[in-house]
Amino acid sequence: MVVCIVIPAAVVWNYLPTQLSDYPQLLMWINRLTAIYMTIVTTWLLIHFANSFLRLGNQRPLPHQQYVKSLVSVLKIVFIFIAVIVVVAIILDKDPSTLFAGLGAASAILMLAFQDTIKGLVAGIRLTSNEMVAVGDRITVPGAGADGIVEDIKLTTVKIRNFDNTIITVTPQTLVEGSFQNWKGMKENPGRKVVRKVFFDFRSIKAGDDGVVNLTRYRQHMEQWLAGREDVISENIIMVHQLDATSTGLPVEFVFWLTAQDALPYEHAISEIMEHAYAEAPAFGLCIYQQMGS
Repeated sequence: MVVCIVIPAAVVWNYLPTQLSDYPQLLMWINRLTAIYMTIVTTWLLIHFANSFLRLGNQRPLPHQQYVKSLVSVLKIVFIFIAVIVVVAIILDKDPSTLFAGLGAASAILMLAFQDTIKGLVAGIRLTSNEMVAVGDRITVPGAGADGIVEDIKLTTVKIRNFDNTIITVTPQTLVEGSFQNWKGMKENPGRKVVRKVFFDFRSIKAGDDGVVNLTRYRQHMEQWLAGREDVISENIIMVHQLDATSTGLPVEFVFWLTAQDALPYEHAISEIMEHAYAEAPAFGLCIYQQMGS
């Protein structure tokens, strides 16, 4: 641990040889350098104090850790900006408030010159404070070709690792002003929804000897079969129903929820279920619609 001891210039001056008292300019510059040094040390301490909140968040995860990270970044920028103004004021022997007033008059020019940076900062704060996205979320940004896991969020950049391990970097402004898909809701829920359609030939839909239509029996059978599967969430909606008739047959829609959420087991489960749906249709006298060539 480094301990910095600051000794005022006036105290140092008292211990200097009396011959140097004839050089007031030297005393003036010693005073200014001492003030600059104290300003830099104070800024350094403030920045490290702000960084301590980030280290605290890493040891004990906070609910709004990403928001704290963005806020700390803004504070560090403000500390450095104020320190630069104070140092310039000391060098020019001016009152810092005078320089701040001058900056206020030139704020329009500064905003025009740094409008992209300012927009990025505002978008980054909106992105984290509204909890639109967080590190670890899977997001899809069609316009940027990004579909993967968010690895890092800063005030001006969002880093996304695609599933092919390529890295895509987008600006928070792109996410706030555009549109993106966050898969966080799917991960937080116990299952993942499935919606599939099967088209049946109208000529195969017939009433049985008891008057019940074979398609009705088929739909009831598939609903019961889906409810009995372990990978289907029976507490959620399980529905096999018909949609509006089309020129390519009568569409029957399957709606259910699977416990599998990862891509591979999810797709495998859907394939197994729909293959069973196709195979069971002939047992009820139903034909899947298939357009024949001319």
